[in-house]
Amino acid sequence: MNISTFSAFKSRNYRLYFVGQSISLIGTWMQKTAVSWVVYSLTHSKFMLGVTLFATMFPSFLFSFVGGVAADRFSKYKLLLLTQIVSMIQAVMLAVLIYFKHYSIWEILSLSVLLGIVNAFDVPARQSLVYDMVDDKKDLPNALALNSSMVNLSRLIGPGIAGLAIEHFGDDVCFGLNALSFVAVISSLLLMKLPKYISKPTTKNVLGELREGLQYVKKTPSIGFLILMLGMISLLVLPFSTLIPVYAKDIFKGTASTFGIIDSAIGLGAFTGAIFLASLKPGKDLRKILAINTFVFGTGLVLFSHMTYYPLALLFVTIGAFGMMSQITITNTLIQTTVDPAMRGRVISLYAMAFFGMQPLGGLVIGYISKYLSVQNTVMGEGIFAILIGLLHVRFLHRHKFKKPRVAVIAKPVEVAA
Repeated sequence: MNISTFSAFKSRNYRLYFVGQSISLIGTWMQKTAVSWVVYSLTHSKFMLGVTLFATMFPSFLFSFVGGVAADRFSKYKLLLLTQIVSMIQAVMLAVLIYFKHYSIWEILSLSVLLGIVNAFDVPARQSLVYDMVDDKKDLPNALALNSSMVNLSRLIGPGIAGLAIEHFGDDVCFGLNALSFVAVISSLLLMKLPKYISKPTTKNVLGELREGLQYVKKTPSIGFLILMLGMISLLVLPFSTLIPVYAKDIFKGTASTFGIIDSAIGLGAFTGAIFLASLKPGKDLRKILAINTFVFGTGLVLFSHMTYYPLALLFVTIGAFGMMSQITITNTLIQTTVDPAMRGRVISLYAMAFFGMQPLGGLVIGYISKYLSVQNTVMGEGIFAILIGLLHVRFLHRHKFKKPRVAVIAKPVEVAA
């Protein structure tokens, strides 16, 4: 690790964002862990774990492109501030519901749907705004990799804390702490100093802008391929995480702490992968690294799938998560460093649709398949599919030659903190 690993921290706005978002994300992962545990304890249904993922993420798929248009049309800063406030309200409602103990699975799913709709607007605004937070645009790839390290460090810490909190204090504590954590990210946004937002005239209606974004991706095969591959990974590989409560409770005969530890091992692998990506020197062939790490992801899942010795299972799932991180981070980096700035919000919304939209569908598919093939065989099949996708990456690299990605620089950031 060298000083360039943290070069994006030279930007004050990005430092504020990083600290606030890090605290908030720990709460988010605590809530995600608690929701999965509550749902499985309430229903004892693997299929309902998939339904929970579907309820949270499919609304993001439905509304994500509208969120992308909003990010391109309006102040990304104000849009992000609004989504964080609404997310905090959702977290408070869920905490109150769990605290009073009179809840059903459908009430939890309804609040999950609300969060999914908010995320459809949050992700394009947040990802696009990172560009404006970084003063030196050469630091953008580093900022995006650090974002991933932030997400996965929180995934490393959050589930472990959640498991302990559930056992010793109860479910409601996890949900309450998540609601409180939003104070940090909202405060960090309010402390930012960004140039005055200048609205841009729009010549097309919303449908016209949607069409324009789709045409742009269609005419840019390098971006279209990345989004397609991420969609396939999200559909049939990433939903392996929905089956982790089954491994914890039924295969390893554990408790909520066991679930938290496995989830934290996934977070450790992903965090390590993100730091590895942040430490890469400029000019590295990210597409080649993406292909290699897709094989690492698949191999880790295959080895984890039937491993009944708990310490080795943790090692293999950590290795798999290391490779998993490249799917999200490198795809995002390649898109942000090559896309036309005027299209950034809409293209990122397609990225979000591939990520958020396919996972819930995959969660339902994987949950259903696991009833007939067994959980272990299903996870092994997901690993094999990842390896096949890695082969598609290699084939695409052989057929196309790419120039090193260039960060598009615009004159001045155009967001305001007010």
